[in-house]
Amino acid sequence: MAASPLTSLSSYLALSFLLHLSLTSSASAYALPQRYFINCGSDSTVTVGSQNFTGDVHPANSLTAPSSRSSITAGDPNSSAPELYRTARIFTRASSYAFQIDDEGIYLVRFHFSPLSSFQKPFDYRFNVSVPGAPILSNFTVANRNFTSSPPIEEFLFKIAPGNFRVEFVPYGEDSFAFVNAIEVFIAPPELIPDNDVEIPSANRKLEGRSYADLRNATFLHVIHRINVGGGKITPEKDNLLRFWIPDDDVGFMINTNAAQKAPYYTGNLNFNSGSGSTEFIAPPEVYRTAKEMRITGEGLVTNFNVSWRFAVRSTGADHLLRLHFCDFIHQTDYEVVKFNLYIYNSFRDEIYPYSIRSSAASPFYLDYLVTSDASGFMNISIGPSTNSENQKSAYLNGVEIIELIDKTGLSPLEGSSRIRKALFVGLGIAGGISVLGFAIIAVYCCVIRKKKWTPVEAFEWPLIHFHGGGSSYTRTTVRTVSDSPTVDLNLGLRISFADILVATNKFDPKLIVGKGGFGKVYRGMLWNGMKVAVKRSQPEHGQGVLEFQTEIVVLSTIRHRHLVSLIGYCDERDEMILVYEFMEKGTLRDHLYASEDGGESESRLSWVDRLDVCVGAAKGLYYLHTGSKRAIIHRDIKSTNILLDEHNIAKVADFGLSHTGAPDESHVSTQVKGSFGYLDPEYFKFSQLTQKSDVYSFGVVLLETLCARPAVNPALPREQVNLADWGLSRIRQGQLDKIVDARLVGTINDGCLRKFGETVEKCLKECGADRPNMVDVLWDLEYCLRLQNMGTPPAAAGSYEYSTATDVAMGLAVPVLGRLASDTIGDDEVPEESGVLSELSQVDAKEVFSQLRLGEAR
Repeated sequence: MAASPLTSLSSYLALSFLLHLSLTSSASAYALPQRYFINCGSDSTVTVGSQNFTGDVHPANSLTAPSSRSSITAGDPNSSAPELYRTARIFTRASSYAFQIDDEGIYLVRFHFSPLSSFQKPFDYRFNVSVPGAPILSNFTVANRNFTSSPPIEEFLFKIAPGNFRVEFVPYGEDSFAFVNAIEVFIAPPELIPDNDVEIPSANRKLEGRSYADLRNATFLHVIHRINVGGGKITPEKDNLLRFWIPDDDVGFMINTNAAQKAPYYTGNLNFNSGSGSTEFIAPPEVYRTAKEMRITGEGLVTNFNVSWRFAVRSTGADHLLRLHFCDFIHQTDYEVVKFNLYIYNSFRDEIYPYSIRSSAASPFYLDYLVTSDASGFMNISIGPSTNSENQKSAYLNGVEIIELIDKTGLSPLEGSSRIRKALFVGLGIAGGISVLGFAIIAVYCCVIRKKKWTPVEAFEWPLIHFHGGGSSYTRTTVRTVSDSPTVDLNLGLRISFADILVATNKFDPKLIVGKGGFGKVYRGMLWNGMKVAVKRSQPEHGQGVLEFQTEIVVLSTIRHRHLVSLIGYCDERDEMILVYEFMEKGTLRDHLYASEDGGESESRLSWVDRLDVCVGAAKGLYYLHTGSKRAIIHRDIKSTNILLDEHNIAKVADFGLSHTGAPDESHVSTQVKGSFGYLDPEYFKFSQLTQKSDVYSFGVVLLETLCARPAVNPALPREQVNLADWGLSRIRQGQLDKIVDARLVGTINDGCLRKFGETVEKCLKECGADRPNMVDVLWDLEYCLRLQNMGTPPAAAGSYEYSTATDVAMGLAVPVLGRLASDTIGDDEVPEESGVLSELSQVDAKEVFSQLRLGEAR
């Protein structure tokens, strides 16, 4: 497996030596501080591990009660949850805790969120959490869950200066509240994030040159994963810093479980202090006493595979500190010769030579890397044998920590800023790492207006910085229990921060608008990695609702097809509902047919063959939706503005906000009528019974639009022409379809092709859904029309499609049969199998297909 760049071994030697010099003297002096550990909503003290959590209303507590009368205590004494999670402080209005900070340094700040049984539903407790300088959790909620792995905890590390440090909780709306079970604020051991200029190896050029000092001074660190590889769950009782570690087996992080095996639990002495390396504050001994190692023998062994793990992270370029823990207690006799390779994302390789870092076996050490996530929503880590090792088949790993880096301008206590921050969060629920000073004008605006209103971003001066703010949808132990938005069950790996959206669209520059609609506006944008995207921004009271927003994400994040627009990501911070798609260079099909609502002429010059190609592509996309996945999808809003063209005129179906997902054999579903006037299936409109044939009807209207180049509904026309479907059907039945063809196409359409096209339209627009064809039949007929047009076949007798010039085309050739794909994800032109012939239609060029068919076989 070739990859680059290869970080030199000497860099690690230098790194380890410098770290050792700076840390050995300070590590031994550190002891876990006695403050602040708060048992919220209680007057009692609860012991967790070695630490006492004092009730926030306990007389002995040096803290004052939260700074608002709108806070109450709540208890759940009969709960089976740990004692710390049987009480909570509830806030109905903006409130804060104040912590007196005496020493500057990196602090561990943890929030414990475990809903009480009295809480009815997650959206009742949506809220924001802020610290001086930035909001760190926005629109945050956590679903009810048990404690099989770890409680829902959000953990941050950042530098705090001496003074009065406030943590604010602000309910997201009038009908919501905030809560917290426990808070921890204490200074971290100096070796956890060293205070030096040692450069951290980077797996991406973007992060090259950044040091530990940069992390301390310029970022929040938000813990996403903390994994004990090959071992069991580690609770705070066994960790000097009261951390939870979960087993890598718990959530199925391993990609190929047969490639590795658990190393026997090590009971001997660990050499923490022999040379440079880890300490018991970096990770507890339990992490280093267990490991997973590469399997080289045994039943079910899969050869030529590295040991790989996959961890969910934010997509679209979030930066992370990846900390990997190693301790070789496995190779006691040949420790000096063991070498193996580490891979990150299969594009970065580093050779691990433990002996060069620690001179004896059973000596814990760790390696840090800076990693920028890709668009997959996961971070892949692999270990495998090195060709430079005398022991060719050796590789092991003990622990993994993944910590997201969130840029900031710096933290310092802001006295007297409570009102500003309170108004800021109540008015906007902002998620981002932008300073309060930069939002002063917003705060003044929000203080004047009592009712929360949506405010255009363009009205303010937003700094264009990359800030990956908001609460992670994964706790620090990676169990997905937390979401900072109402879309708790979405593909969270696709989330894009609002700050990244601002950068991509130049703060929603009006010059970048490429479309408008009932949902809002669409902007052309460019992500940090150079990808061109279309950014669809919904506007409150004018745009799509939350349900449509969620539906589109759920549908598009689980399917892929060449003729379906790809979802790149979404943003649900603040009051925003933003969807980010691949950019379709040539816009909507309607743009190429007519430029205005009254049917005015378009500048486009699509030929009839081009239009047929577009119709065929859209039909393939619809056919896949109906039959290509385990659960059939009905689009429910097929129209010419929801068929987009890329730079090569490849058609892709878009806008899945109204789609419905059901069983493939579902005959119909009774549901509220939704769709666009002029495209609605009359049967669906009358009886509220949605079927796949409803999409077929809408597509029939699009076919007429494509032929006639006029809107589905045009009130400016004479009464009999207002509705395109009715007018087109009447002309087809009168044999006058050629009279309503787009003037630009007159004389260019083969007569046989036109008749077959009209016949296809007529079948699609049948009054009764049962009389309409399936999309497979529509696709077949459109492919047939395209072949007729390309062949230039002469007219034939009315009603006959047996042309003398084509009756013996390759009669003896058989068409190969393709098997149905088992996956939900189908790429390129792939269409699920309906018959042996059709399955091939989508795999090869139309000319090749029809060279193997008799034209009389059209449906």
